[in-house]
Amino acid sequence: MSSPSQNTLKIGIIGFGPFAQFLAKTMVKQGHSIRATSRSDYTDLCTHLGILFFRDMIAFLESNNDVILLCTSILSVSQVIESISFHALKQPVLFADVLSVKEYPRDLLLQVVPQDSDVLCTHPMFGPESGKDGWKDLTFMFDRVRIRNEVTCSSFLQIFASEGCRMMEMSCEEHDKLAAKSQFLTHTIGRVLSEVEVEPTSIDTKGFQKLVQVLNNLELALESVKQQLIKRMNEELDQSIYTPYN
Repeated sequence: MSSPSQNTLKIGIIGFGPFAQFLAKTMVKQGHSIRATSRSDYTDLCTHLGILFFRDMIAFLESNNDVILLCTSILSVSQVIESISFHALKQPVLFADVLSVKEYPRDLLLQVVPQDSDVLCTHPMFGPESGKDGWKDLTFMFDRVRIRNEVTCSSFLQIFASEGCRMMEMSCEEHDKLAAKSQFLTHTIGRVLSEVEVEPTSIDTKGFQKLVQVLNNLELALESVKQQLIKRMNEELDQSIYTPYN
């Protein structure tokens, strides 16, 4: 249930894929009222979780949400935001996102969200696997981009703080700079190493020749990963035209 200092919220989630489902379960546990809308029909799952599911976006927007949480993919977030009929909102709302990059969704939201509504950019730096045993000591980054209703904003942040998250407030710019250095290198080197097949050998007089061969393999692997990324990017860009949100 919610803590004494935490107001219960009506939270509307756009894009009810696996990550949104993961977050929603804890929100429901804390006593918040969750409603969702998505490209796919999650009516049965939402009914099981105690969540109200809307197939119609207008009806979803008219359901008096305190918070609208964007849980879409990075590729589709622009189309999703552009599809929101803001005129259907019955009251000012806190718009928040959970994308792993921050400047891009922030700029999109500031361009279209009504001036009387707030914008909060967040990045829960964990997921269903790392957070399966609880969120204690897991990092939650946030940036109060445009906040007037401190009560709603604080209540939303308390969802994560009350679960023991390490709350880290930083600007979207700083987040993306740090992410570019850490996440890109982590994922790229991980993929590269998976491409390099080096059999264990003892260190002997041929060690230098083996090192040269490893570097040659590394060069080939980098080129392979580059081509795979280009192919994947083109495929996802094509797919995003037809799948506006999860």
